[in-house]
Amino acid sequence: MNRHPWSRLAAWLVDWLLVLGWVAVTAAAGLPLFLGGYVGWLSDLALNVIATLVVVVPVTVGMAVLESSAREASIGKRARRLVVVTVGTSRRISRSRALVRNVLKIALPWTVGHAAVFEITATSTTGAVPVSTWIVTACAYILPIVYVVSLFIGSGRTPYDRISGTTVVVRTSVT
Repeated sequence: MNRHPWSRLAAWLVDWLLVLGWVAVTAAAGLPLFLGGYVGWLSDLALNVIATLVVVVPVTVGMAVLESSAREASIGKRARRLVVVTVGTSRRISRSRALVRNVLKIALPWTVGHAAVFEITATSTTGAVPVSTWIVTACAYILPIVYVVSLFIGSGRTPYDRISGTTVVVRTSVT
């Protein structure tokens, strides 16, 4: 068994601290545009699409590029001596496999979370909360919980690892 949930969570924390740096950079650029009224005419949906294109897409693609590179790992994983490899062959994952993995790992829960916030905001003045809002909000919480719990049970492979045919292993020598 190749489980190392605490190392993976520590790697995730390092990566997300770096992601928060990117969010801060984009917020520093976007906030003056918003406060200056340059984007105020856009709908909430349009603003969310722009935020997804500026934040979620680059983070997802960036992580995929790092995991499919010769180093086979994000910065957090490298710090913890972990690499992402294909199941069975233990070889470097392809860019397409890395992209599928990171869309499921990062883009999907992030987008569902944004959708939940959008739903809650849109329905907050109506008094009654539609079932769709409850469902999207529940998914926004359940998805990351399932990901974390899966690290601690069975083989420790997450749903996004299983779907993408990858696994995370400890590499004895880090390049």
